[in-house]
Amino acid sequence: MSFLRHVGKMKNNNAKIVIVYRTLPGDSGSALVCGTNGLPDVWHNSLMSLVQDASAQQANELADILAVRRFPDGNPILEALHKQGHLKKVPTNGVLMTPTTKDTILLSELNALIAQQKGVSIDELAITDGFNPTPNSRNQAKRDDPTRTTSASVSGEDFSNEPEPAVNAPAPVVEEDTSNMSPAQLRSRADKLFKEAQVLRKQADAIDPPKSKKNKVVVDAE
Repeated sequence: MSFLRHVGKMKNNNAKIVIVYRTLPGDSGSALVCGTNGLPDVWHNSLMSLVQDASAQQANELADILAVRRFPDGNPILEALHKQGHLKKVPTNGVLMTPTTKDTILLSELNALIAQQKGVSIDELAITDGFNPTPNSRNQAKRDDPTRTTSASVSGEDFSNEPEPAVNAPAPVVEEDTSNMSPAQLRSRADKLFKEAQVLRKQADAIDPPKSKKNKVVVDAE
């Protein structure tokens, strides 16, 4: 089963989106996304084709690629999406990443896993990975700053029907009382948590692959 980076949906209404920036500097609890259903057909097909391209799949942030590519009509993609109001800043805990048709993970959880793998905080992840564009896209960001958008909808998908999750108010973690569990129940619980951890780790590695370690060459002494 192949994994696909940068694609997801809104948790509150399943609106399909692509994630332009997973985190934002100074606001690591927010992401910049683009809804896909409201795009003109030519833009939609071009954007989704680019998302699946190897260059986008290898990029830490989709914006790095969008900033230097153009739609078939000649418009720079990132700039055009911003000017037409297709970009929106949303809470990371309101975004479900969909790397496969069967797997989902909250973007907030994915960012936490990636930050843990890199040995940095989520705020530091936003600085090191969240905004690392090419010189051209950095200049464009200074001129237009797409993260300033406050559109009420993403590409025709209305997000106002349900309140969005608070950016800095993650859901409280309810710890399960294991004091009265039998050894068999504890083992079953441990197996379940281990499997869940494996799935999350696999999704994180697929979206942000860890750096491979070079194999050491051992030379036998004569």
